[in-house]
Amino acid sequence: MVTLDVATKHGKGKPNNRRWALAFATIYCARALFSIIDQKKKEENSRKLLPPTRNSFVLIDVEAPEAAFSSIDKTDLAAIVKEKNLDRLLRQLGGIEGVASALETNIRNGISTTSTSTGAVHDVALRQKAFGSNTYQRPPTKSLMEGFKDITVLILLLCAALSLGLGIKEHGLKEGWYDGGGIFVAVILTISPSAVSNFIQNRQLEKLFKVNSNTIKVNVVRDGKPQQIPIFEIVAGDVVFLNTGDQVPADGLLFDGHKLQVDESSLTWEGVSTTDCIQVKSNRNPFLLFGSKVVAAGEDARMLVTSVGMNTTWGAMMTETDINEETPLQAWLNKFASSIANPGLAVLSFLIVVGLLVRYFTGNTENEKGNQEFVGSRTKAGAVINSMVRIIAVAVTIGLVAIPEGLSWAVAIILAYSGNRMIADKVIVRKRSACETVGSATTICILTLNQMKVTKFWLGQDPIGEDPNSSLIATNVLNLIQQGVALNTAGSVYRATSGSNTEFCGSPCEKALLSWASLKLGMEMEKSKQNYTILLVEAFNSEKKRSGVSIRRSSSTKEDNGTIHVHWKGAAEIILAMCSSYYDVFGRMKDMDGNERRVFEKKIEDMAGSSLRCLALAHVQIPDQEGHELKEDGLALIGLVGIEDPCRPEVRKAVEDCQKAGVNVTMITGDNVFAAREIATECGILRPDDQGMNDTEAVVEGEVFRNYTPEERLEKVEKIRVMVRSSPCDKLLMVQCLKDKCHVVAVTGGGTNDAQALKEANIGLCMGIQGTQVAKESSDIIILDDNFASITRVLGWGRCVYNNIQKIIQLQLTVNIAALVINIVEVVSGREIPFTVLKLLWVNLIIDTLGALALTTEQPTKELLMEKPPPVMSRTTTQAQLLITNIMWRNILFQALYQVVAILILQFSGELNFHVNERVKNTMIFSTSALCQVFNQVNARRLEKKNVFKGIHKNKLFLGIIGMTIILQLVVVEFLKKFTDTKSLSLGQWGACLGIAVLSWPIGWVVKCIPVSDKPFVMHLSSLVWF
Repeated sequence: MVTLDVATKHGKGKPNNRRWALAFATIYCARALFSIIDQKKKEENSRKLLPPTRNSFVLIDVEAPEAAFSSIDKTDLAAIVKEKNLDRLLRQLGGIEGVASALETNIRNGISTTSTSTGAVHDVALRQKAFGSNTYQRPPTKSLMEGFKDITVLILLLCAALSLGLGIKEHGLKEGWYDGGGIFVAVILTISPSAVSNFIQNRQLEKLFKVNSNTIKVNVVRDGKPQQIPIFEIVAGDVVFLNTGDQVPADGLLFDGHKLQVDESSLTWEGVSTTDCIQVKSNRNPFLLFGSKVVAAGEDARMLVTSVGMNTTWGAMMTETDINEETPLQAWLNKFASSIANPGLAVLSFLIVVGLLVRYFTGNTENEKGNQEFVGSRTKAGAVINSMVRIIAVAVTIGLVAIPEGLSWAVAIILAYSGNRMIADKVIVRKRSACETVGSATTICILTLNQMKVTKFWLGQDPIGEDPNSSLIATNVLNLIQQGVALNTAGSVYRATSGSNTEFCGSPCEKALLSWASLKLGMEMEKSKQNYTILLVEAFNSEKKRSGVSIRRSSSTKEDNGTIHVHWKGAAEIILAMCSSYYDVFGRMKDMDGNERRVFEKKIEDMAGSSLRCLALAHVQIPDQEGHELKEDGLALIGLVGIEDPCRPEVRKAVEDCQKAGVNVTMITGDNVFAAREIATECGILRPDDQGMNDTEAVVEGEVFRNYTPEERLEKVEKIRVMVRSSPCDKLLMVQCLKDKCHVVAVTGGGTNDAQALKEANIGLCMGIQGTQVAKESSDIIILDDNFASITRVLGWGRCVYNNIQKIIQLQLTVNIAALVINIVEVVSGREIPFTVLKLLWVNLIIDTLGALALTTEQPTKELLMEKPPPVMSRTTTQAQLLITNIMWRNILFQALYQVVAILILQFSGELNFHVNERVKNTMIFSTSALCQVFNQVNARRLEKKNVFKGIHKNKLFLGIIGMTIILQLVVVEFLKKFTDTKSLSLGQWGACLGIAVLSWPIGWVVKCIPVSDKPFVMHLSSLVWF
């Protein structure tokens, strides 16, 4: 409501009209305003009633593609296998069949490597993306900058930085950076060998990973076809065959196989004996973990891979391995250097600093212009600080040169170089310390060579021959042979669908039998498996030396109704003792009386005397009774099989070389005494002079050796050349006894039963082709070509590595002792030290790097192999006494003495004798010292032999390094004068330096004529100190 004040006063009318106009305007505006407000309210109300307006678009219902293997969670699956939770496996995942379905795997045909019309995911790459690859985090490698962590290097860098700053401030950038920059360059050159060594080790590790990825093969089935693939290519869903001696390649579930036994000690870090192994059964405990060793596998054991790589139990618990772990020798050398460096560096550097500071502040030092450096208060503070920095740097560098800190690095160089060269010789060194140890081996225990072939077969008392005709064998006996070989085995046969190639897998003995039965007797392994159901299996055991199986025909026939067939196979004399009858060539079963038993025993002895491994096949048919165990008596002997394990032509020569090298060769085998004696004689292991020994001394059975008292074993073990019918415990016991007698023992093997002996030995050598994964994991060195002659090469490389290490130690201790004595004499006499920091570091570089590289290139020689093995550690010796021999001490002391005398003569009378100034004299001292180390490298080529030039022309790399070092010395002196504070030398002066250095050769020849005592030099010093 609007109230207007309208005037009632009458007049001419104009004022009233104006008021009415104003009132009308006011009312009109108010009404218009209210109208607008009402309109806004109506629009808002209408918006609330009407649906909101939106931008136009088209709705498309797109269904997101289902992720691959979305029906199973890899984390849950890995947890179930790790925890071995059978209840969760059955309830949550539907058992093994449910897991296989979720992984889209056919448990018989394996994964498919091609996509199907149903769109199922079968691609290996997708499996790797979903479940990961079967690879592991590589252990960390040393950084290329590892050398900057050394306290000595840090002190030198600090001195270089101070010298650089003060030099630029005092002399300007153009001239002032030489001293500090020179120290920086010298430090970089000093630590560069360590960086190069780390780089070499990293490259070697890469090569080892590549070699392992190519050499470790796993039997799988894909697309229904058995095939071998590298272990790193296994994916979740793969079906893997497991045989005795294999290592489980991933986490998984067992769905085929009888009485599978695995050793999980690698996961629990506890030793597990054969009786403590875990039984794996598909219906009770199907869980298999990566890293487990298959101790015993029945016929056709298969596993379904569920987790790979870092998702396995091993991957989850795996700690990073330090591949840069020091070898025992490196550890001792580092300890040796540290014991000198910690107190020695501090005391020596302190004494040198005090001596140099006294000389400086008493005005006995001169600058490069010949002026007195310190002149009291007239000397600037910056110049004093710069001189003190230089003095500290020189003192620290002298300490660095006088202490053998580069020995451990030199050993690393030798081991890396030797490891690479040994790979070219078909040898992989798994543990670097083995390179050091193998050269000291005094005994090698070897097995037979596992190149087996069936050469004889006796059916009853009639020989069938090497190439039997199946038509000559009675049908019933032929069927029994085919059953026994096809079903009582841990091997397998694969016939290619196209072509005639047949592949046999298993142990060498199994492959020989399978090959013989398949190719000569027409055995069809798959058909036998389809016709019979396996009930019980007793896998081959090295203690019992036999294996057995009980089977029932899948579809009952009139003759087999209600019966079970039991087949046994094993060592002939053991199976024969279980038999009471035998089959003749016509298929008739006959009783075996005492005379006939002796006939069979004689046949077994005759085959063994012909170097044949004799096996027997036996059978018995029993009523079908639930839970019946394998019958072990009353068997019928089917036949005797003679398997030849030939001695390769190169074996005898290799055995002779080992024996000439002072290494005893002992054969340990499961064969009987007759076969083992023949094989050992053929290979040269059992020599005529050994034949004169009592049989209980040269040839002994494992059980007899086991039953000796500890004292008897230690007394007789060194006389044993052949051990027969040995068990894994017997092998282990022999290795332990030899080690107790202070022997360095190398063991060659390849079977699972050899693992304990390989691990216990000082050096375990495994055959790369025939060797099982368990044996490879327990060994130190793998021989890729299974050639016994390679063992001789390994022995030669071991001797060479040990010898080269001794050469480098001799070379470095010579310069360390010489540098120590020279600098002490200089400080005590009040003379100025002729070496700058760069000069000292350059001499150190020649020794630590170029010298080590030159001596590393020395190759194994026949002469070196024929020398006696290096001494072994005993209770009365130390590492220093073994490594640094009296011969080495003699060479070190006389060469160091010569260098000290030569350098001090130059220092005290060089200016007078050569008519030169002090700067030229110091340059000659520097060049003479460097060249002495170069020519002493040639002396170090032969520690004991007088002719140090023998074979030097064959080592082009050694000559190249020597020549390069001399050229670098010329460059440093003639072209880097600003850095090294040197002066150009004339040809005569270079000739004088060269002549002084060359004199070390005839001096070395004369010194080697001086006899040395057998008593270690270190013990002489100990006696003197005690006195």
